[in-house]
Amino acid sequence: MIAGKRYQGLKTDIWSSGVVLFAMVCGFLPFEDPKTSNLYKKILNAEYQIPKFVSAECQDIITKILNTNPDTRFTLEEIRNHPWMRQVRDKRPLGLIPGKEKMPINETIFRQILAEHKFDPEYSMKCIEANRHN
Repeated sequence: MIAGKRYQGLKTDIWSSGVVLFAMVCGFLPFEDPKTSNLYKKILNAEYQIPKFVSAECQDIITKILNTNPDTRFTLEEIRNHPWMRQVRDKRPLGLIPGKEKMPINETIFRQILAEHKFDPEYSMKCIEANRHN
């Protein structure tokens, strides 16, 4: 986009996610400069340095996502299949997945809330089961 090329939504979003990944892993942004023109040059030339404490696999995926050429930049499928991403693929995330799993209801707490706040029990139960926030 900075180069004035046609906006390619998904490919641009993938690049942006690379900036976010870099910031989360490294603790700072990959491209910084107080002068906007210099900042744009750094972005267009992919001028950034990944710290040495970042693993080789993580460095590899960041480099492939922050590729300035949208046609050769990693795709979502390539990101998903990268060894750095696959190391946690088979682990189930902690917590509930809204819409897939029912919210557990602690009957004691549920009764206490109903008594203290005078909520309608049927409506309250429907809201909890639907994971509806209100």
